[in-house]
Amino acid sequence: MKITFADHVPAEAKLVAHVCNQDNLPQGLESVLAAAARASRFAGKTGQVFDGFAERGGAVVRVALAGAGAPGADRAGALEKAGAGLTAKYLTSGETVMVLDFTGAGLSPQEAAAVLLGARLRGWRLDTYRTRLKEEQKPSLAAIVAVGAPDGTEAAWAVESAVAEGVEFTRELVTEPANVIYPESFVARCQERFAGTGLELRVLEEAEMAALGMNALLGVAQGSVRPPRLLAAVWRGAPKTDAGDAPFTAFVGKGVTFDSGGISIKPAAGMEDMKWDMGGAGAVAGTMLALARRGAKANVVGVVGLVENMPDGKAQRPGDVVRTMSGQTVEVINTDAEGRLVLCDVLTWVQREYQPAAIVDLATLTGAMIVSLGHEQAGLFSNDDALAGALDAAGKASGDHLWRMPMGPAYDKMIDSPIADMKNSGSRFGGSITAAQFLLRYVEKGTPWAHLDIAGTVWTDKPGPTWDKGASGFGVRLLDRYVRDRLNG
Repeated sequence: MKITFADHVPAEAKLVAHVCNQDNLPQGLESVLAAAARASRFAGKTGQVFDGFAERGGAVVRVALAGAGAPGADRAGALEKAGAGLTAKYLTSGETVMVLDFTGAGLSPQEAAAVLLGARLRGWRLDTYRTRLKEEQKPSLAAIVAVGAPDGTEAAWAVESAVAEGVEFTRELVTEPANVIYPESFVARCQERFAGTGLELRVLEEAEMAALGMNALLGVAQGSVRPPRLLAAVWRGAPKTDAGDAPFTAFVGKGVTFDSGGISIKPAAGMEDMKWDMGGAGAVAGTMLALARRGAKANVVGVVGLVENMPDGKAQRPGDVVRTMSGQTVEVINTDAEGRLVLCDVLTWVQREYQPAAIVDLATLTGAMIVSLGHEQAGLFSNDDALAGALDAAGKASGDHLWRMPMGPAYDKMIDSPIADMKNSGSRFGGSITAAQFLLRYVEKGTPWAHLDIAGTVWTDKPGPTWDKGASGFGVRLLDRYVRDRLNG
């Protein structure tokens, strides 16, 4: 979706949209349109959209009204929904350009940018493989012209458009099928998209990981013909000071590009969804792109472990014991509890290489998380109250909501093994918590760490406020907001 700015409504405009607060129609609106809006019970409530036709300058113009609700605490979210509602209505309408007229709306630059962000995010689709769409099913709306935006909106939009690009990249990675996105092609796609951004990329191949002792990650990958990869994207945006470089914050993502369950194979029904088991890695990749595009003033490293979990004759078996990069040993009880085996080695690697001041990992880790929280919020686990609080606040501000879950020694005992340091799966009770306890064993003492189990939020079967059904892009806006607020980036 191309978004540009203009001083006045173009003479050739065919669709002009206005954003209005609840019970407050735009000034200067034609009386017939105002009457029609009221007759249609349009009251400017959040997400409501009304359209009609009026004669302007001798031409018939389609006029749309989008409701932003009553001014309140979640003003940005309501404005995003207003913009998204307009896109949802006109995306396949045959209209190609929408003029968004902010004249007299009384919005700040950040609020106007929020409308544009919602409009752009709701327009993302991946139709690459849909060759039989009817003409009326194809997206037609390709551009938005913002008119009458308050001074400073273009600068605000430059920041938000970078975030939008990151969200869209995450959706792209998560949506692509597993025969298109696998460890090697994930890396290639990132190398292509990150070119010219200033991100430094490091790629570890199988032999290098074996030499480092990353046997947990490699054990997951050994049943697949697709070789594993570790990808690190480094952003050095913090200003240098006399005290030296600012420490890194690390974002770590689980990148299981397809998860059959391995020898502990999943049921056939729904297994096709496991192309998005790399949603954590996708979120990290999208976040790093967003940070680079907007020139975030923070030092951040994003690291993803990329594997495919398949059940061939070389695959890891239940009962196998692997020695992780940290030196700790794991009894593999269930090969479908593979994400934590990938993450534990990546966590060790990033701590040894970058000594981060804090770590946040994201993973579609457990089905138990979906049972606990459904598809509305992601689970937050942490060893640090300040970090957890900052992430929770970032979730509320961005719309990527989190709910903090408990941890503790009683849960930790549930993954003790009789023959190794730990097992990779406990009982069926508290499965999301014991998975987090497993990861905590690989976090060095004194390092603030948070684990986000995003299993229920990366993919949706119904449209949301700013996304269509499918990949939501969850995590990018959350981490970007965290960097802005916690790292002054």
